This record gives sequence, structure tokens and C-alpha cells, in this order.
Amino acid sequence: MAAIQGIWKQLLLVTVLLVAGCASVAQVDFDRLFGTSSPQKRLENAELNQNFITQAEFVQKEVEPVLNSRCVVCHACYDAPCQLKMTSSEGIERGASKEKVYQGSRLVAATPNRLFVDAFTTETWRQHGFYPVLNERNQTPEANTQASVLARMLTLKQMHPLPEDKILDKRFDFSLDRVQQCANLEEMDQYQQSQPYAGMPYGLPALNANEHQVLMHWLEQGAPLPFSPSLSPEFTTEITQWETFLNGDSLKSQLSARYIYEHLFAFHLYFESLTEPSAQPLFFELVRSSTPPGQALDIIASRRPFDDPKVQRVYYRFRPYRATIVDKTHIPYTLNASLLNNWQQWFIDADYQVTALPSYAPSVAANPFEAFIQLPAGARYRFMLTRAQDTIMGFIKGPVCRGQVALNVINDRFWVYFVTPDYIDGADVIAFQQSQLENLRMPAEEESSAMAVTWVKYAAKQGRYLRARNQFLNNKLKNGQHLTIDSIWDGDGNNDNASLTVLRHFDNATVVKGLVGETPKTAWIIDYALLERIHYLLVAGFDVYGNYGHQLLTRLYMDFLRMEGESNFLTLLPQEERRKQLSDWYQGSGTQLSAFITGDINTFNQPTGVLYYSDDLKGELYQKLRGKVAKVQPHKYELENNQLQANSKALLQALSRIKGTQATLLPELTMIMVEPENAGKAEVFSLVRNSAHRNISSLFNEANNREPAKDDVTLVYGLLGSYPEAFWLVKEQDLAKVVATVEQMQTEKDYEALLDFVGIRRTNPQFWAFSDKLNQVFFDSHPITSGWLDYNRLENR
Repeated sequence: MAAIQGIWKQLLLVTVLLVAGCASVAQVDFDRLFGTSSPQKRLENAELNQNFITQAEFVQKEVEPVLNSRCVVCHACYDAPCQLKMTSSEGIERGASKEKVYQGSRLVAATPNRLFVDAFTTETWRQHGFYPVLNERNQTPEANTQASVLARMLTLKQMHPLPEDKILDKRFDFSLDRVQQCANLEEMDQYQQSQPYAGMPYGLPALNANEHQVLMHWLEQGAPLPFSPSLSPEFTTEITQWETFLNGDSLKSQLSARYIYEHLFAFHLYFESLTEPSAQPLFFELVRSSTPPGQALDIIASRRPFDDPKVQRVYYRFRPYRATIVDKTHIPYTLNASLLNNWQQWFIDADYQVTALPSYAPSVAANPFEAFIQLPAGARYRFMLTRAQDTIMGFIKGPVCRGQVALNVINDRFWVYFVTPDYIDGADVIAFQQSQLENLRMPAEEESSAMAVTWVKYAAKQGRYLRARNQFLNNKLKNGQHLTIDSIWDGDGNNDNASLTVLRHFDNATVVKGLVGETPKTAWIIDYALLERIHYLLVAGFDVYGNYGHQLLTRLYMDFLRMEGESNFLTLLPQEERRKQLSDWYQGSGTQLSAFITGDINTFNQPTGVLYYSDDLKGELYQKLRGKVAKVQPHKYELENNQLQANSKALLQALSRIKGTQATLLPELTMIMVEPENAGKAEVFSLVRNSAHRNISSLFNEANNREPAKDDVTLVYGLLGSYPEAFWLVKEQDLAKVVATVEQMQTEKDYEALLDFVGIRRTNPQFWAFSDKLNQVFFDSHPITSGWLDYNRLENR
């Protein structure tokens, strides 16, 4: 009772300030009231606090669930508003910043501000321009709420909940590039007067009374942030085994470990033997340290994983991942005995010699074909191919959380196949790759403040590489046939990474195993050289803090890589059909790109190695490829997996066939929960809109390249994607009406009426209850791969 009275006392004080500010903003002298500001040591002091165990239990059981479900869903990754990352104690204590990470117009690279990498103390973060959201003055209950930006934001929301409107007005700006209102403590009075409806959670229902009281009581007590517990002996044993492998003294071991690290640095590693099937694992990061195993970590904070570490010897170490798992950055990677045996076989036991370690000079380190020239190419390819979904997921969930500039280079849905690793094991293939080191250079060697005009240089290199590759394949392969169905990887009969589906949602994307949805417009076939370049362009070599030139150069070069993957697919078709498909894929493309596509680089003169028996050549090819990977085809997302009635399953199939205007009216990603008539567990589905384009070769003209009449949807069972834009809650008995409504939509008003019927808008009083249930279904069904969804893309329609 005393705690609750204290909270209301603080609310009253805030009210007084707000009332006083109606005529003119009160200028509060916080130094006089609560003492001067000085960074606290909440994490360090927790160990010394006699009440630590009680506090830790309160934070774990009461506070963290509210922070995760109400705060983390908007405040995570680089795109967290005001860089306030609430996924960890360290992120909350670091606070917020007025600087933007996503600023595509900057001419010079920004200084990186990566949590757990670029600074480790609150004092250092203050020097980097971050301001506190917790009280850093006298630690009294009054000061801890009145001098806390977080407490003031929460209180502001309680005093000014959302207007009682289903669609919020212009006082609310949900655009990704909106002007950020990053008010520090001294600016809070002005902020509260000018932005009364901008309390937290922004543009969403307020916390209920209990949730608010929990957070305010936590803040009143000084926002204790318990330190991470020690690892159990079982984990220490596992880490020792893997660190021993990764830190061998031989040149072969050091080179192999460097390669492995540069491909896994963005992943969340977990030990299969120590993971319960129904529980979320303890995840780790692979980091570079200047200290060997057995000593405290000394993180090497470089922009990129291949930058010069500036130490005599690099050690590859495991660090517990201390943040809340969010889906948009989560790439779980299993560590088990089978994988370690593969690494031993591919990299250590293989018959090859390493005579010297490669330089860290950008011209070498940014080119994996040169840096790792002494590692067997087959080993490198098998390393990436065995976990192909993770490899591709790296450029979707890796160093960037928002990337329309990078992602408008791919179609909204396409299938991916891979060339069998046996294809590159020959000595002549290895010799050819070594002859192309100069042409395989990539923009990452320009570092983070690049000039976009260097695109011309890399375009020329790519052209020379493809011409040389075509000539090599013409000479090497029987009858000049570059690829056949036999050249496609079948997953070795047991690996379900053999085929992937990539779905783009404007400025974010998803990659899943298997061939999801109807046959797409385009497909890629990826070989080793292409897969490696994708990784070093978009994951290892991409700097989210880079300048405009770096980001533009990355996007333009990805055009080449996409076309290379598409061309590999087209070579399986007869010559005339290749040109027909290419013409359809690149309608109205610029003259420069058209010349690149249709000139001597893509002559398409080689015969196909595939026999055809129908007039639908591309459809027949898709069927042949489907047969090639059929044995390892996963069925996770198939609609038939749901437990609804047969008629409901038929209605869902009808919904999956929506095209044209009806599809265009839908958001990029809708998550649907269907409550069954028989009172069984709710079933969840994801409805993805696939936006059609005449071509995707234009960086700045995407809207003019759209073909809305050809838009369609992909409906899958389960949750797919990290950024939902709309939520539907449907009773099974209403499913027929819902599908009929969607089929008849013609205008925005029609879509609005649909949401009136089944939508859980951001203004819905039941929003948080729905959110909790949806996330819980995700966690329960996929405890290893799930993470908190992100609500920064929720629509206001």
C-alpha cells in the first residue's frame, strides 16, 4: 500500500508540473531538487546489495515480462526509437541518443555505437552522447520518478491515453523516417506540453494499472538491474571444447577459425546437447578477443569482422548473449558433435597446406577468395551450404534491421536452389577461381566512407568475371551445357536446406526452408562464388553506420549478384525461352542495365541440358526442380497442417488465391489468429502480400515500376516474418464471411470495413491481450527459433 501511495504522490507532482506548464513551460532545477547527475553503477552495485536476491526475483518475475511484452516490441536493434534498446539491463542503463543510425544521406561514416561492443560503462556512453532514461541523481523514491525520463514517459501515457478513435489522427506519426522526439530530462516539460499523447508505449494502448504499478515501483526503488548469473559447469565444458578447436596454434587452425568467425559473428549459437526441446536455449555469440581462453574477454571492437584487429594474435571466444531475443535479429545456430566433426574433416583433416596467414588490409580481407585462397573451396562451400538458410538469413537479420535500400534489389517472393558442392571440387574449377581474384573484388574494400561512383569499376569487374566464367564453362562442360538438373544440390538426401523461399516485405524480408507458395516469377540458382559474395557484401562487409556512398554501392552491386543467380536459373531453359523470361523480368529497365543483361555477358548461347515435353517451359522446369529436392522438402508452413474443419481449410485455400486489387489493399504482412468452433487451441497464419514489379532495377523509381494488377498473396500456416503490419482475430464460424469480404474489396473503405470486423488495430483496447497470446503461441510452438515480434511497422488504417 505504501508503494502505491508513493506512486500516486509522484503522479500528483507530475500533474502539478503539467498544469503549471499550460501557460508557460516550467523550468525545473533538477540539480537543486535532486543533486547533480552522475552515472550510476546499477549492475556493479547489485552484487553488493544485501537485498539483491529479493530484487532479482522481483525484476525477473514481475518487471522483465512487462518490459519485454510492452517495451522491447518497439525498442530493439538499431531501429529502436532514439537508440533506446530495452532488450538488456545494459541497454536501459545506456539510455537514449538524438543521433540516428539510419541516415542514408550522410557523407561521412558515423561512429559506431553498438551495445556490448563499442563501450562498456555508463560513463563512456555519456561521452558518446547518450543521455539517461533512469534517474542518475540522488537515489530517493521521489528523484527516481521525477528525474527519470522513462518514468515521466510512462506517467504521461497514463494521464493522456489514446484518443477514443479507431484510426489515430495526424498528431501521431508512424512513418519510419519520422522526426524523432528524443527528449532528455531537461526537455521533458516542454515535451509533455507539446506532445501530450506521445507517452509510452507510443501510439498503442497504455499499460494496465498493475503493469504500470510494477514498473513505477521498480523505478522508485532505483531500477535495480541484476547482473547475469554465472555459467554452469556443463556450459563451461562445452565452451572449452569449442574454444579449443577454434584457437589451435597451427596456421591451418588459425585460418580456419578466422573463416568460421567471419561467417558466424552475427548468429546466436546454442549447444544442442544442453537444450531442452520445449525451452529456449542459452545463446552465445562468437567474438574476437585479444585474450586467450581461460582469461577475461577483451573484445576487439572493429566495424567489420575482417577489419585489422591490431593485436598480435586473435582469439575466438564464446560470450553469453545477454539480451532479450527478438525475432528480427535472431539467427539460431545449432552446435553439436556432428557439426564439430564436419569442421574437423573439412578444415583440419583435409589434405592442404597453409603457408602464411592473410593480411587484414582491406583489399585482401574484404575479398574472401583471396584471403582464404589456401582453404579448400569445397570446404568453404559446404560450410555455408549445410546451413544455407542461416547463411541467407544473415543478410536479412544480420547487421541491419531495416534495409529498403538493400531489399528493393530483390523480388517480393522467389525460390532459391544451390549448385551441388561436387561441382566445384575439381582442380580446374579451383584454378579458375584463383585466376579471377581481381574480378571478384567487392565494394567492402572501399570501407565505410565510399564514393558511389566506384560502382562503374565494380560493374566492369563483374562483367569480366561473368565473361570469363562463361568461357570456362563452355570449355569444361560437355556440349557447352553450363548447368543441368543433376547439377542441383539435393540436400544429400537428408538436408532440408536444399531449397529456400525468400519473401520481401518492402524494407525487411524473411527466408524459410522449402518451396513456399505457388511457382514464383523468378528463381535463383546459387553456386559457391555467388553465395560467398552475398555474405561478404551484405553481412560481413556491410556497415550500418556507413555513409551514403557505402550503402548505395552495396545496393548497386547486389543488382549484379541477383542477376547472376537469375541467369543461372535461366540457363536451364531453352535459349529462346531464356530471352523471353529475361525480357519479362526487366520490362522498361534502363538502357545501361539492359545492355548489361542482354549483351555479351548474358549471351545465352549455350544449349540447355534439360529435355522438355510441354509448352509451359518454366512451369515444367519448376516441376523438375521440385522433384530434385522433393525428398528433403519441409512441410512446416503448409496450410493443411492446421486443425480446423475441412470447410475452413478450403476457405483458407481460397484466401491464398487472392490477386490484383484485393491483394494490393492488404498490408505487406498480416498475422491472423483463428479461434476454432470446438474451443480448441487457436491457430495462427501469416498472410504475405507479394507486390509485383515490371522490374526491380531502379533504386529510386520503385513506385513507377509497380504492377498492382499482378499482386498476389502467400498464406502460410504459422508465424512468418518479424514486423507484422496488421492483426486479425477471426472466429472460425466467421471465416466464410471474412474470405468473401476480402474477395470483394475494391477500395480503402472496404479494407477499413474488414478491419472493423476482424482487425485488432493498434487502438483496440484488446491489443495487448491479443499480442500476448500471439507471442505466446510463437514461443510455445517454436521455442528455439522464436523471438519477440516488432511493432514498428504496425499500420494505422
